[in-house]
Amino acid sequence: MNLQSEDYRRFKLVQEMAETRGLIRGLNREQIEHIPVQHSKLLLTGEGSSRIFPGKHTVSASYRLGYRDHVFTQTAANSLEFAHSDETLFVASNSGRTAECVRLIRRLKDLPERQTIGLTTNPDSPVALECDSVYILTCGKEEAVAATKTVVEQALFYDILLRSRNGKAPIDLPALADAFQDTLAATVPEAVLRPLADASLIYFAGRNDGVAEELTLKTNEITRKKADFLEGTYAVHGIEEVMDPIEAVVVVDPFEAEEQKFRNVLQDGVGIPVVAISTRETTFPTFRIAGAGELQPYLLLAAGWNLLVELGLRLSVDLDQPRRARKVGNEFVG
Repeated sequence: MNLQSEDYRRFKLVQEMAETRGLIRGLNREQIEHIPVQHSKLLLTGEGSSRIFPGKHTVSASYRLGYRDHVFTQTAANSLEFAHSDETLFVASNSGRTAECVRLIRRLKDLPERQTIGLTTNPDSPVALECDSVYILTCGKEEAVAATKTVVEQALFYDILLRSRNGKAPIDLPALADAFQDTLAATVPEAVLRPLADASLIYFAGRNDGVAEELTLKTNEITRKKADFLEGTYAVHGIEEVMDPIEAVVVVDPFEAEEQKFRNVLQDGVGIPVVAISTRETTFPTFRIAGAGELQPYLLLAAGWNLLVELGLRLSVDLDQPRRARKVGNEFVG
């Protein structure tokens, strides 16, 4: 993605992606680390992009890094049906007016032994005003329908707070910011883009850490193509029966031990093109990016954004003006 070219920068979506570098650098680590959390049982909730990458990335990190906190995630709609005793709920909504989030907060209002913490850009919204406490996101309002910089700030809020609570090394925010920008500005290989441009549906296969699933949603919003998320190695566990050679698969950070199986079942068996986003060369056409250790999911997300913008432009899509998708999927009225 050429972040200096007017062909790209004329879109609000690209501008907001490019603003992510400054957002990462400018986060106030001390402010986040000192937010009081009353319980060790933590639910990260929201809807759509405010939950998928921030919530699932954080749950995955909690297992990899061995947090003492019990971290899990559910949509706000699902969470309405659960008991929430001895629990802190983080309710994320950029607008602060997501209907499912507001309903959940109000249901919990009179329940004992629970805490709600809102994450929103809007200090005058129900999420900000009705939670027990609130963190006002610094990313500001997004103009593009597809959420981008908000998703990264929400995830980093959780990363910074929970690393501090669990005695883990802090994130080097300047280094992450620069690596994120470099990934956004990298050149996506033609061999990766071509089969995706021609595909009737794009599958994203990868870990259940929010990256591939978030890119699936972004594919719908940015490129207007149909997309599906295939968790882990699900792509070779039966769905190949109904796959079609005119579709395509993007494998995000592929499991090296399973790479040959993907080739045998999907590429050779179905005849479907397979491409990869990875820190290493794979046996598929690969968009190769730099490594970032525990923070790799952020760079994989940036690579996916880059790829989808290039794909949208190739398809002559207006990146800022989807026909049906809305910035607030289900806005609270009242």
